[in-house]
Amino acid sequence: MIEHYITLAALLFAVGIYGVFTCKNIIRILMCLEIMFNAVTINFVAFSAYTADISGQVFTLFIIAVGAAEVAVGLAIFLALFRTHKTTNIRDIDSLRRW
Repeated sequence: MIEHYITLAALLFAVGIYGVFTCKNIIRILMCLEIMFNAVTINFVAFSAYTADISGQVFTLFIIAVGAAEVAVGLAIFLALFRTHKTTNIRDIDSLRRW
């Protein structure tokens, strides 16, 4: 039943949105973004199986690749900010305001 997959994806996406807007920790924000990517991939795979078309699964592979690249870049930025500011709280980091 496709309704179950859509409901699961909607709940995961809502949890991800809530986490992005309420979390102060950079690691948690990155994890919530990954949860949102996974919700989108669940929808793509569910609709791909429902319509018997493989294009949704191909898009899913691209989303996974983009998600892996996003995590690598995000963690590199996080490490650079943590080395300079000694905190993971996003509210305490105001390095862009100094320029």
